[in-house]
Amino acid sequence: MALKDTRDRNDTKDSCDFCAFLWLFPLLPSTLLSEGQMLASIAIFLGSYLVFAIGNFPGMKIDRPGAAIIGAVLMFAFRVVNPADAFLFIDFSTIVLLFSMMLIVGNLHLVGFFEWIAEVAIRRLHPRHLLPTVIIASGVLSAFFVNDIICLVMVPLVLSITRRMRVLPLPFLLATATASNIGSVATITGNPQNMLIGSFSGIGYRDFLFHLGPVAAVGLVLDWAVLHWLYLREPSADTLVDEAIPAPVERPQMRKTAFVMALVVAAFFAGVPPALSSAVGAAVLLIGRTLEPRELYDEVDWGLLVFFIGLFLIVGGAEKAGITDRLIEFARHWNLQHTTSFTVITAGLSNVLSNVPAVMLLKSLIPGFADPHTAWLILAMASTLSGNLTITGSVANIIVVERARPDVTIGFREHFRTGFPVTLATLLFGWAWLTLVR
Repeated sequence: MALKDTRDRNDTKDSCDFCAFLWLFPLLPSTLLSEGQMLASIAIFLGSYLVFAIGNFPGMKIDRPGAAIIGAVLMFAFRVVNPADAFLFIDFSTIVLLFSMMLIVGNLHLVGFFEWIAEVAIRRLHPRHLLPTVIIASGVLSAFFVNDIICLVMVPLVLSITRRMRVLPLPFLLATATASNIGSVATITGNPQNMLIGSFSGIGYRDFLFHLGPVAAVGLVLDWAVLHWLYLREPSADTLVDEAIPAPVERPQMRKTAFVMALVVAAFFAGVPPALSSAVGAAVLLIGRTLEPRELYDEVDWGLLVFFIGLFLIVGGAEKAGITDRLIEFARHWNLQHTTSFTVITAGLSNVLSNVPAVMLLKSLIPGFADPHTAWLILAMASTLSGNLTITGSVANIIVVERARPDVTIGFREHFRTGFPVTLATLLFGWAWLTLVR
């Protein structure tokens, strides 16, 4: 108890100079502190989520990670969040899992694993088999690794393969984006929002895969059917181009990485906490003689990690100020416990706010539901699959669109032409499946 009484004085200042500065920030008179904190927390929360929704602050170059940083700092500055309590709001297991998976996938990229896949595809596939191959590869890889990072490395490979096969790249780029989103729904390690849900819900890796693996598998088939119908109904007479394909950078190192990767996935299935399994795997991969650690660090999306930390603090401040209690009352009024209502609300918020902020917003509602286990799974399913609706629905879509330039321009209408039927079909199946198996 003595430690708790003194943490706002000495311990906090000793542990974090920056946080100590925020403690000394004299913003409001003490007589208005409680009311001011409430108003400040609401303004910070709404302002941050506005930027999350539109992508940047109007008239300024403030992106989502920047808004998360600013929002978190303001929560400290207005003393809505205490520096000592901040560690309670940040889910470090999610941060460790995301960072470790970035290192593992970055290692795969540097040792030439994805170039090796491209080599096999070009030498052994007919162009008519390329679409299902891209869908399966993007979906399966995204199921076990972070889909955003898979898209980063898959787009240049898809462009290279389609150029050598003399086929139009557009349907295969759309396949990369949609399949990576669909495949990532299967596991806790598939995407950032699933990592959050796995940590908050306590659902095990195998349990998660058992319920959502079929949704991903059927979703990939539906994705192939839509893309094939829209773009590849006419038979193609294209032939393979016999060009030299660059060999993987380090074949011995690639074997080591593949072995470690297999052990990490096996540990997931064995019930070892995903954060611990991936952290050990990443640590092992840092031990070597060939790869420069600096090159591996460059593969990490530091902006995404900062975004997560800031988002944890913003939502933590909102919870402390009672904003989430009002959301719970709203949920009770609109009966969001019903699977159909919750699926629709989650899908809508995920497209308005983006999926990770939507999950952080809705996570406080689920513990009060009659069937929280099913609700967590619906949250994972709907927030992920709805990301295919528009370009801004998921970070994976944005990565594909931006990385494809200037070779291919994917407009909103072109993406929506594919995204709408894919999203509708996969969401309907996911809703029906989870309603059935619960």
